[in-house]
Amino acid sequence: MNNKLNLNSKMTLNNDVQIPLLGLGTWKIDDSKVEETILSALNIGYRHIDTAATYQNEIGIGKALVKSGVVREDVFITTKLWNSDHGYKKAIAACDKSLQNLKLSYVDLYLIHWPVAGLFIETWSAMEELLASGKCRAIGVSNFTISHLEALMKESTTVPAVNQVEFSPYLYQKELLDFCKSKGIQMEAYSPLTRGNKLANPKLAEIAVKYGKSAAQILIRWSLQTGLVVIPKASSQTHLQDNADVFDFEIDIEDMQALNSFNEDLHICWNPGKEA
Repeated sequence: MNNKLNLNSKMTLNNDVQIPLLGLGTWKIDDSKVEETILSALNIGYRHIDTAATYQNEIGIGKALVKSGVVREDVFITTKLWNSDHGYKKAIAACDKSLQNLKLSYVDLYLIHWPVAGLFIETWSAMEELLASGKCRAIGVSNFTISHLEALMKESTTVPAVNQVEFSPYLYQKELLDFCKSKGIQMEAYSPLTRGNKLANPKLAEIAVKYGKSAAQILIRWSLQTGLVVIPKASSQTHLQDNADVFDFEIDIEDMQALNSFNEDLHICWNPGKEA
Protein backbone atom coordinates (compact mmCIF):
# COMPACT_ATOMS: atom_id res chain seq x y z
CA MET A 1 0.00 0.00 0.00
CA ASN A 2 1.20 3.48 -0.78
CA ASN A 3 0.06 7.02 -1.19
CA LYS A 4 -0.68 6.48 -4.88
CA LEU A 5 -3.99 4.83 -4.08
CA ASN A 6 -7.17 6.57 -5.24
CA LEU A 7 -10.92 6.01 -5.25
CA ASN A 8 -10.56 3.84 -8.34
CA SER A 9 -7.85 1.58 -6.87
CA LYS A 10 -8.68 -2.13 -6.94
CA MET A 11 -7.50 -5.40 -5.45
CA THR A 12 -7.37 -8.59 -7.53
CA LEU A 13 -9.23 -11.49 -5.95
CA ASN A 14 -8.15 -15.13 -6.14
CA ASN A 15 -10.21 -15.71 -9.30
CA ASP A 16 -8.79 -12.59 -11.03
CA VAL A 17 -11.91 -10.46 -10.46
CA GLN A 18 -10.99 -6.93 -9.36
CA ILE A 19 -12.72 -5.31 -6.38
CA PRO A 20 -12.48 -1.59 -5.56
CA LEU A 21 -10.61 -1.08 -2.28
CA LEU A 22 -13.13 1.43 -0.92
CA GLY A 23 -16.84 0.76 -1.04
CA LEU A 24 -20.06 1.97 0.51
CA GLY A 25 -21.80 -0.04 3.22
CA THR A 26 -25.59 0.32 3.26
CA TRP A 27 -26.68 -1.44 6.45
CA LYS A 28 -29.63 0.37 8.08
CA ILE A 29 -30.16 2.69 5.13
CA ASP A 30 -33.77 1.85 4.40
CA ASP A 31 -35.19 1.36 0.94
CA SER A 32 -36.84 4.79 0.83
CA LYS A 33 -33.54 6.61 1.41
CA VAL A 34 -30.96 4.36 -0.20
CA GLU A 35 -31.66 5.46 -3.78
CA GLU A 36 -30.62 9.04 -3.01
CA THR A 37 -27.57 7.82 -1.07
CA ILE A 38 -26.37 5.58 -3.91
CA LEU A 39 -26.82 8.33 -6.50
CA SER A 40 -24.77 10.71 -4.32
CA ALA A 41 -22.06 8.09 -3.82
CA LEU A 42 -21.81 7.31 -7.52
CA ASN A 43 -21.63 11.02 -8.29
CA ILE A 44 -18.69 11.39 -5.87
CA GLY A 45 -16.93 8.50 -7.58
CA TYR A 46 -17.73 5.41 -5.51
CA ARG A 47 -17.89 2.30 -7.68
CA HIS A 48 -18.38 -0.36 -5.01
CA ILE A 49 -21.72 -0.85 -3.26
CA ASP A 50 -22.31 -3.42 -0.50
CA THR A 51 -25.78 -4.62 0.45
CA ALA A 52 -27.53 -7.77 1.69
CA ALA A 53 -30.91 -9.41 1.41
CA THR A 54 -31.56 -8.77 5.10
CA TYR A 55 -30.90 -5.02 4.70
CA GLN A 56 -34.14 -4.82 2.68
CA ASN A 57 -32.78 -2.08 0.42
CA GLU A 58 -31.84 -4.01 -2.72
CA ILE A 59 -34.85 -2.62 -4.61
CA GLY A 60 -33.83 0.97 -3.93
CA ILE A 61 -30.24 0.24 -4.91
CA GLY A 62 -31.46 -1.31 -8.15
CA LYS A 63 -33.47 1.81 -8.94
CA ALA A 64 -30.45 4.01 -8.26
CA LEU A 65 -28.22 1.94 -10.53
CA VAL A 66 -30.70 2.29 -13.38
CA LYS A 67 -31.20 6.00 -12.79
CA SER A 68 -27.47 6.76 -12.43
CA GLY A 69 -26.62 5.91 -16.02
CA VAL A 70 -23.29 4.45 -14.84
CA VAL A 71 -22.25 1.52 -17.02
CA ARG A 72 -23.01 -1.76 -15.23
CA GLU A 73 -19.48 -3.10 -15.71
CA ASP A 74 -18.08 -0.03 -13.91
CA VAL A 75 -19.89 -0.72 -10.61
CA PHE A 76 -18.99 -3.55 -8.22
CA ILE A 77 -22.10 -4.84 -6.42
CA THR A 78 -22.01 -7.17 -3.42
CA THR A 79 -25.03 -8.77 -1.79
CA LYS A 80 -25.40 -11.55 0.76
CA LEU A 81 -27.45 -14.65 1.44
CA TRP A 82 -29.34 -14.52 4.74
CA ASN A 83 -29.54 -17.25 7.38
CA SER A 84 -33.07 -18.36 6.49
CA ASP A 85 -31.99 -19.05 2.90
CA HIS A 86 -29.29 -21.62 3.64
CA GLY A 87 -29.47 -24.98 1.85
CA TYR A 88 -28.89 -25.69 -1.84
CA LYS A 89 -32.29 -24.95 -3.38
CA LYS A 90 -33.10 -22.05 -1.08
CA ALA A 91 -29.74 -20.42 -1.76
CA ILE A 92 -30.22 -20.57 -5.53
CA ALA A 93 -33.69 -19.04 -5.15
CA ALA A 94 -32.40 -16.36 -2.79
CA CYS A 95 -29.76 -15.23 -5.26
CA ASP A 96 -32.37 -15.07 -8.03
CA LYS A 97 -34.57 -12.93 -5.76
CA SER A 98 -31.70 -10.55 -4.98
CA LEU A 99 -30.90 -10.21 -8.68
CA GLN A 100 -34.55 -9.45 -9.39
CA ASN A 101 -34.61 -6.80 -6.65
CA LEU A 102 -31.37 -5.23 -7.88
CA LYS A 103 -32.52 -5.37 -11.52
CA LEU A 104 -29.25 -7.12 -12.42
CA SER A 105 -28.33 -10.24 -14.36
CA TYR A 106 -25.36 -10.82 -12.06
CA VAL A 107 -23.71 -9.51 -8.91
CA ASP A 108 -19.96 -9.08 -8.67
CA LEU A 109 -19.70 -10.74 -5.26
CA TYR A 110 -22.17 -12.99 -3.45
CA LEU A 111 -21.47 -13.79 0.19
CA ILE A 112 -22.80 -16.23 2.76
CA HIS A 113 -23.77 -13.67 5.40
CA TRP A 114 -23.30 -15.93 8.40
CA PRO A 115 -21.89 -19.45 8.99
CA VAL A 116 -25.10 -21.22 9.99
CA ALA A 117 -23.99 -24.44 11.67
CA GLY A 118 -24.77 -27.62 9.76
CA LEU A 119 -25.84 -25.78 6.62
CA PHE A 120 -23.10 -23.54 5.29
CA ILE A 121 -21.20 -26.32 3.52
CA GLU A 122 -24.31 -27.39 1.59
CA THR A 123 -24.97 -23.73 0.85
CA TRP A 124 -21.44 -23.35 -0.50
CA SER A 125 -22.26 -25.95 -3.17
CA ALA A 126 -25.06 -23.65 -4.31
CA MET A 127 -22.66 -20.70 -4.30
CA GLU A 128 -20.32 -22.67 -6.57
CA GLU A 129 -23.23 -23.37 -8.94
CA LEU A 130 -24.18 -19.69 -8.98
CA LEU A 131 -20.58 -18.81 -9.80
CA ALA A 132 -20.44 -21.35 -12.61
CA SER A 133 -23.72 -20.08 -14.06
CA GLY A 134 -22.48 -16.48 -14.19
CA LYS A 135 -24.97 -15.11 -11.68
CA CYS A 136 -22.03 -13.91 -9.61
CA ARG A 137 -18.47 -13.12 -10.64
CA ALA A 138 -17.01 -14.11 -7.28
CA ILE A 139 -18.27 -15.87 -4.16
CA GLY A 140 -17.22 -15.53 -0.57
CA VAL A 141 -18.26 -15.50 3.04
CA SER A 142 -18.93 -13.10 5.88
CA ASN A 143 -18.37 -13.47 9.63
CA PHE A 144 -16.36 -16.68 9.19
CA THR A 145 -13.71 -17.56 11.77
CA ILE A 146 -10.64 -19.66 11.02
CA SER A 147 -12.46 -22.83 12.11
CA HIS A 148 -15.39 -22.05 9.79
CA LEU A 149 -13.02 -21.48 6.87
CA GLU A 150 -11.09 -24.65 7.58
CA ALA A 151 -14.32 -26.66 7.68
CA LEU A 152 -15.47 -25.15 4.39
CA MET A 153 -12.19 -25.66 2.56
CA LYS A 154 -11.98 -29.25 3.75
CA GLU A 155 -15.15 -29.96 1.76
CA SER A 156 -14.55 -27.79 -1.31
CA THR A 157 -11.82 -26.90 -3.76
CA THR A 158 -13.33 -23.43 -4.32
CA VAL A 159 -11.59 -21.10 -1.89
CA PRO A 160 -13.75 -18.10 -0.88
CA ALA A 161 -12.65 -14.94 -2.68
CA VAL A 162 -13.53 -12.73 0.29
CA ASN A 163 -14.17 -12.97 4.03
CA GLN A 164 -16.07 -9.87 5.14
CA VAL A 165 -15.80 -9.33 8.90
CA GLU A 166 -15.93 -6.60 11.48
CA PHE A 167 -12.41 -5.17 11.61
CA SER A 168 -10.83 -2.03 13.07
CA PRO A 169 -7.83 -1.15 15.24
CA TYR A 170 -10.10 -1.91 18.20
CA LEU A 171 -10.91 -5.33 16.75
CA TYR A 172 -7.57 -6.14 15.13
CA GLN A 173 -8.10 -9.75 14.06
CA LYS A 174 -4.50 -10.33 13.02
CA GLU A 175 -4.59 -14.13 13.30
CA LEU A 176 -7.62 -14.27 11.01
CA LEU A 177 -6.05 -11.74 8.63
CA ASP A 178 -2.83 -13.76 8.41
CA PHE A 179 -4.77 -16.98 7.85
CA CYS A 180 -6.82 -15.45 5.05
CA LYS A 181 -3.70 -14.03 3.41
CA SER A 182 -2.07 -17.45 3.50
CA LYS A 183 -5.08 -18.97 1.73
CA GLY A 184 -5.56 -16.22 -0.85
CA ILE A 185 -8.77 -14.94 0.74
CA GLN A 186 -9.23 -11.15 0.64
CA MET A 187 -10.30 -9.68 3.96
CA GLU A 188 -12.96 -6.99 3.84
CA ALA A 189 -13.76 -4.74 6.80
CA TYR A 190 -17.28 -3.77 7.80
CA SER A 191 -17.99 -1.33 10.63
CA PRO A 192 -14.43 0.02 10.24
CA LEU A 193 -15.51 3.18 12.07
CA THR A 194 -16.71 1.20 15.14
CA ARG A 195 -20.16 2.66 14.45
CA GLY A 196 -18.85 5.83 16.01
CA ASN A 197 -18.08 4.24 19.37
CA LYS A 198 -14.36 5.06 19.31
CA LEU A 199 -14.22 8.21 17.17
CA ALA A 200 -13.68 10.38 20.25
CA ASN A 201 -10.89 8.20 21.62
CA PRO A 202 -8.03 10.53 22.71
CA LYS A 203 -5.22 8.36 21.28
CA LEU A 204 -7.00 8.20 17.93
CA ALA A 205 -7.76 11.92 18.03
CA GLU A 206 -4.07 12.68 18.61
CA ILE A 207 -3.09 10.79 15.46
CA ALA A 208 -5.89 12.46 13.49
CA VAL A 209 -4.65 15.92 14.47
CA LYS A 210 -1.13 15.04 13.33
CA TYR A 211 -2.37 14.31 9.80
CA GLY A 212 -5.00 17.03 9.66
CA LYS A 213 -7.67 14.39 9.18
CA SER A 214 -10.76 13.21 11.05
CA ALA A 215 -10.71 10.15 13.28
CA ALA A 216 -12.93 8.36 10.74
CA GLN A 217 -10.50 9.11 7.92
CA ILE A 218 -7.61 7.71 9.97
CA LEU A 219 -9.54 4.48 10.59
CA ILE A 220 -10.37 4.07 6.90
CA ARG A 221 -6.79 4.79 5.83
CA TRP A 222 -5.50 2.32 8.44
CA SER A 223 -7.74 -0.35 6.93
CA LEU A 224 -6.43 0.35 3.44
CA GLN A 225 -2.79 0.26 4.55
CA THR A 226 -3.46 -2.98 6.45
CA GLY A 227 -4.39 -4.55 3.13
CA LEU A 228 -8.14 -4.65 3.58
CA VAL A 229 -11.01 -3.79 1.31
CA VAL A 230 -13.10 -1.42 3.42
CA ILE A 231 -16.81 -0.51 3.27
CA PRO A 232 -17.67 2.31 5.70
CA LYS A 233 -21.37 3.07 5.89
CA ALA A 234 -22.49 6.63 5.19
CA SER A 235 -25.71 8.26 4.10
CA SER A 236 -25.12 12.01 4.22
CA GLN A 237 -23.34 13.81 1.40
CA THR A 238 -20.76 15.15 3.87
CA HIS A 239 -19.85 11.72 5.27
CA LEU A 240 -19.80 10.14 1.83
CA GLN A 241 -17.29 12.75 0.69
CA ASP A 242 -15.21 12.66 3.87
CA ASN A 243 -14.91 8.86 3.76
CA ALA A 244 -13.61 9.10 0.19
CA ASP A 245 -11.01 11.75 1.06
CA VAL A 246 -8.42 9.30 2.35
CA PHE A 247 -6.08 9.13 -0.63
CA ASP A 248 -4.05 12.31 -0.17
CA PHE A 249 -2.00 11.13 2.80
CA GLU A 250 -0.26 8.05 4.20
CA ILE A 251 0.00 6.96 7.83
CA ASP A 252 3.65 6.38 8.74
CA ILE A 253 4.95 3.09 10.13
CA GLU A 254 5.14 4.29 13.74
CA ASP A 255 1.54 5.46 13.75
CA MET A 256 0.37 2.27 12.01
CA GLN A 257 2.04 0.29 14.79
CA ALA A 258 0.41 2.52 17.39
CA LEU A 259 -3.01 1.94 15.79
CA ASN A 260 -2.33 -1.81 15.72
CA SER A 261 -1.85 -1.67 19.48
CA PHE A 262 -5.35 -0.25 20.08
CA ASN A 263 -6.90 -3.73 19.95
CA GLU A 264 -9.55 -4.41 22.63
CA ASP A 265 -11.30 -7.33 20.88
CA LEU A 266 -14.21 -4.92 20.64
CA HIS A 267 -17.14 -6.47 18.78
CA ILE A 268 -19.69 -3.75 18.07
CA CYS A 269 -21.70 -6.18 15.96
CA TRP A 270 -21.98 -9.98 16.06
CA ASN A 271 -19.21 -12.12 17.48
CA PRO A 272 -19.09 -15.27 15.33
CA GLY A 273 -16.36 -16.70 17.56
CA LYS A 274 -18.92 -17.24 20.31
CA GLU A 275 -21.02 -19.31 17.95
CA ALA A 276 -18.26 -21.15 16.08
